Parts: sequence; C-alpha cells; structure tokens
Amino acid sequence: MKDYATVEPDAAMESNLRSLVRLSITEDLRDAVDWTTVCLIDPNRRGGCQIVPRKSGVCAGLAVLPWIIEEFDADLNVQIHSTDGEQLEPKKAIASIEGNVRDLLTAERTILNVLSRLCGIATLTKSYVDAIVGTKSRLYDTRKTTPGWRLIEKYAVRCGGGQNHRSGLYDGFLIKDNHLALAGDANGPMAASAAAERALAWRDSTVDRMHAPSIVEIEVDSLEQFRDVLPVGPDIILLDNFRLEDLREAVAYRDQAGSPVELEASGNVKIDTIAAIAATGVDRISSGALTHQATSLDLGFDWFDTNAS
Repeated sequence: MKDYATVEPDAAMESNLRSLVRLSITEDLRDAVDWTTVCLIDPNRRGGCQIVPRKSGVCAGLAVLPWIIEEFDADLNVQIHSTDGEQLEPKKAIASIEGNVRDLLTAERTILNVLSRLCGIATLTKSYVDAIVGTKSRLYDTRKTTPGWRLIEKYAVRCGGGQNHRSGLYDGFLIKDNHLALAGDANGPMAASAAAERALAWRDSTVDRMHAPSIVEIEVDSLEQFRDVLPVGPDIILLDNFRLEDLREAVAYRDQAGSPVELEASGNVKIDTIAAIAATGVDRISSGALTHQATSLDLGFDWFDTNAS
C-alpha cells in the first residue's frame, strides 16, 4: 500500500503552488502595479523582515517559500530558520527575507496567506494525531480540500503527522453508496460485494493497467453490508458513521476471520471523538475536518532596516 507519510514537496505540488501564486499576483496587480508602494517607497530602498508566528503551531510551507519569491520575479533573498513539521514558538522567526522593499511589500500578503493556511492545517492535524498516540490507528485526510489547493493542503497534513488518502479520483477506487445505488438496476442497488469484485477484477485486468490505481476501497454503512463484502478482499473497507460498538464488532469479526483487509472509520471524527474511535482498533481514521475546518495560523512580518541604499 502506498505510503504518503513524507514531508518532501514534489514536482506536481510545485506546479500547483506556482499556478496559485500567479493567480494571486493577477488578483493583486492585474496589469498594473502596487500603486501605494510605488507612490511612497523609493525604488532603491533596501530592507528586510522576519516571518514570525504570533501563536504556537506546526510549521508547513517553508519549503515552498522560494517558489513564491521566484514567481514574483523579486529582488529578494530568503533564509529559512525552521523546518516543515517542526513545532513553532510564538515570536521566534521561521524565515528572513531581505532585498528590495517594494518587492517585499508587494509579495507580503501572498506569502503570509500561503504560509498561514498551511501552518493552520498542520497545527490542527497535529492535535488529532496527538489524540490517538498509543493506538494502532493512522490519521488520513480526504478530498474535502480547497479547489486548486489540494496537493498543497495535503502536504500540510503530512507536516502535521497525518497521512494522505487518495489525491484524486484517478489514483484509487473508492466505492461509495451513490455508486452502489446508481450502478444497480430497476430491482435495486448493486450489492457491495459485487461492486468490490468488479473493481478488483478491473484493477487486475490488462486493460489500461499502467494507469489503473492499485488500491480498492469500499464504503459500507452497516455490519450486514460489512460482513457481505469482507470475504471479497478489498484493500480497505470504510466503515461510515458506525457507532463505537459496531466499530469494535467489525474489528473483532475481521480479526477472527484472519482477513488482511484494513478497516477505516469515517464520519463524526472530531478532536473530542477521535480517541474513542481509535480505541476500537480500526487501522485508519479519515477526517475532512483537517482541511475544511482548519484555521490559519497567525503569522506576521516583523520589519528591520538593512541600512543599505
């Protein structure tokens, strides 16, 4: 099974980030300039700032900061003082940027928007991860991400100690209740076991095998449906909105059967419920809250003068 637990940005993430920064530049400047800065700041003025967290949190996004600077084509130099995934202390600088003050002022909001968002996701993720320490459960995100930001937000989840579910519809089978309902006929929805068998056969066929995803996961919403699909042997069964006692029963049934299928709990996963969910023995817990409920971490620019002219 693919392991997504890494905090190294990749080429796809770089491409997404650069596209977002170009969009941000267009939003701020269109085909004009930063009129306030051009009006008030000498074009040769040099200066610098430190990026400083106002609150404690988890660092995410410093690895992409040079890409942001490059997209602004700015006369700026960056020094990194922290590491993505590291715990941040209030008022302790995580990076310094020096150079042309006009460029710094123009790029300021985009830099802070990106880093604050990513640090906020990493910080929230870390709180969830801490809540399940000592259990076998691993924490996963979902596709409930900001459009265009998915790879970057999923990177922030990894910085917080979480792992990534599939990145898109292209890299994993995930059979949900709507698939079962709409794949059926006039007599009713398709059975979960039949759907899982079809997905496994499709994956293992020679048709477009190069691009077929390796993971087959199916969502079930009852113990009866779970017992029906377990013998088929998908990689993962997602137990959707199961009660705690039903999660425990599913884990015990799987273990007694000696099945290698991983069990994933999803639904009503919050910071005050996740520990009890993990205690049932499930292998995986997925939560959309990691991205759609995260609050940006408060970061600011603390300015200093380089005394250069």
